[in-house]
Amino acid sequence: MKNKIIKLSALALAISSFGAFAAPKPAVIYDTAGKFDKSFNEAVYQNGVVALKEERGVEVREFEPQNEAQREQGLRRLASRGFSPIVAVGFNMSSAVEKVATEFPETKFTIIDSVIEKPNVQSIVFKEHEGSFLVGALAAKASESGKVGFVGGMDIPLIRKFQCGYEQGAKYANPEAVVLQNMTGSTPAAFADPAKGSELAMSQFSQGVDVIYAAAGGTGMGVYQAAKDAGNLAIGVDSNQNHLQPGTMLTSMVKRVGLAAKKTWVDSMEGNWEGGIQVLGLAEDGVEWALDEHNQALVSDDMKAYVEGLKADIIAGKIVVHDYMSNNECTY
Repeated sequence: MKNKIIKLSALALAISSFGAFAAPKPAVIYDTAGKFDKSFNEAVYQNGVVALKEERGVEVREFEPQNEAQREQGLRRLASRGFSPIVAVGFNMSSAVEKVATEFPETKFTIIDSVIEKPNVQSIVFKEHEGSFLVGALAAKASESGKVGFVGGMDIPLIRKFQCGYEQGAKYANPEAVVLQNMTGSTPAAFADPAKGSELAMSQFSQGVDVIYAAAGGTGMGVYQAAKDAGNLAIGVDSNQNHLQPGTMLTSMVKRVGLAAKKTWVDSMEGNWEGGIQVLGLAEDGVEWALDEHNQALVSDDMKAYVEGLKADIIAGKIVVHDYMSNNECTY
């Protein structure tokens, strides 16, 4: 009898240990802009972290680095404590993920907006040029001056990808359209400078631009405020930012980064997680243009039908939007 009790206790302990081991331990490390940046990071938080808790009852461990050094430190701490998959938000996390993923080969990592070729890393990238094409076409249709603008954050190929797609869309809708563009800076700080965003927007407005697309993180807040003050239009990015300045935001180019983050956690929980590269565009519902109660008065039925037609043609391959990152040139 005593031996039987011991065996049952051992079995119970084994089951308990297995359950603890198998319990999901998802985590996310945001970029230094923080999870409430009203843009990229916040989309991961709202549509990834919050959604997973609401739908699955699973908590996600979060870490917000305050500087570049803390990115690697935070990743290593999460990995050493058994969290997996760990979602790293943004291309700025690349070097940290590559280093820590090598140190913890059994831990799953997912990085958004960068590609790291390791078996335990899932790289999720988006066809931002396709979504930007749509909002560029809408900008050209809405513009009364025939001049539209673009304000980017850090001057890197990824942001040029937004700019190039936007320019293609604008000139597809109006071959005579003029597209002005400015980048905010050459360091990550360019994504958190609303004062500079406002300054660049006002400069473009003074040259006749009446619609500006901002792909600049927190810097975009300054662009949107300047557009409101000038009585012009702006286009948001990453999250649906239409609500930030209702009546001013023509639309937003939405990247479904939050849904991508949630999917990687759910896939791991269900045993379907795989390393490698995932590319999400219009066909995969990875990018989209936003229409809701905050901007519907600015988008006529004809404009909506036109943009939806372009979307269908891109998905069908009838329109091919050039990807700047394929050759670092905006040729089309």
